[in-house]
Amino acid sequence: MSQCETCGNDYDKAFQVTMGGKTHTYDSFECAIHALAPVCEHCGIRIVGHGLESADKFYCCEHCAENNGVKGFRDRQN
Repeated sequence: MSQCETCGNDYDKAFQVTMGGKTHTYDSFECAIHALAPVCEHCGIRIVGHGLESADKFYCCEHCAENNGVKGFRDRQN
């Protein structure tokens, strides 16, 4: 069994994720997301989807980016 880096659970179905050249072990996607997903610069939620990036900062949506002064992103094209 392998131990989850986030919660410490020993689990026979643990999996590994390699990111930035480092390999991490988790027992669930929830723990992997908690540890690895970027955080929105404005509202602080974990970004599970594509998100938006500007000047090395991540945002979950256009609204949050604009509230931090970033212009030009669009959540939807008409």
